[in-house]
Amino acid sequence: LNVSPYEVIRSLFFNKANNSIITVSVYKQDNFSSLNCRSTPLEYIRRKEPASGFSLFDTESLRFPGFVEFDDVNGKVLTYSAADKIYKVWDLKNYTHLYSITDDSISEIKISPGIMLLIYHKCPSGAHVPLKILSIDTGDVLLSFKHQLHRSKKMDFIEQFNEKLLVKQEHESLHIIDIRTGERTEVASSHFLTPSAFIFLYENQLFLTFRQRNVSVWNFRGEKVTTFEDHTLWHPDSNTNNIYITSQQDLIISYCQQADGEAVGSINVSSILDGSCLARIRPKAGDAEQLLALEDVTALFYNEDRNEIYTGNKDGKVHI
Repeated sequence: LNVSPYEVIRSLFFNKANNSIITVSVYKQDNFSSLNCRSTPLEYIRRKEPASGFSLFDTESLRFPGFVEFDDVNGKVLTYSAADKIYKVWDLKNYTHLYSITDDSISEIKISPGIMLLIYHKCPSGAHVPLKILSIDTGDVLLSFKHQLHRSKKMDFIEQFNEKLLVKQEHESLHIIDIRTGERTEVASSHFLTPSAFIFLYENQLFLTFRQRNVSVWNFRGEKVTTFEDHTLWHPDSNTNNIYITSQQDLIISYCQQADGEAVGSINVSSILDGSCLARIRPKAGDAEQLLALEDVTALFYNEDRNEIYTGNKDGKVHI
């Protein structure tokens, strides 16, 4: 898919809306500092003609801290041009520009099904953080409100899941707020330690947290609902490239440490609902090919239609 010897592809996105692959690349000539997006229909890839694709978002300056985010659920693309300080939302199917957001006070944007959460910089006194919820389709403001804060504590995270807002400050309790009713649930900081990543399970109204090598499942009453029998992740940084959640959101498949401390990992399949380990894929003793396939895994994917697991390792090899 590289169309230039000086192109480094940072990420790939399969666009189901128009059956194409989007590449996000950086180039040597600007010291790999600007993101460049390109759409290549699968038809051209099958014909081995990747250069027949076309560039996207040429009007945007995506130099760091600019970014591009692809939202498969809502069928949208969010770009941020740092030079112009403009956020733009685009249609994922035909890349039409839908609307822009220009506001220097925005600190972060979170996307959920049907809506966007705009998180603003804390007020000068540090007493609250302004928040807005927008329609993802039109950009119309659905709700504006302020969340009260402890002035002297830094913000660990603000996350949104449908009508639920999760807010946590350093060494403080987790607050789960229903933005429709104002109802609040508080979870002690000793019970809920700040995770490094989240995965929201929209089908089951649950969410996963990742902290170091551990995975936990929570409900929106602040209760931990699942303890995993054998699902200690291999990588301590909670890299979700090595994790797959099935479409029914009932299974988690990950590259894990083996319980006996082997030098290579295993692929573990566990139930999200009860934590039981349903299957483990380990290399057979003396089988060099299987050992290679389960060594230094950096990416994992499960094809539910073909019932196949694909792994990629740091040497750039893919195994099935």
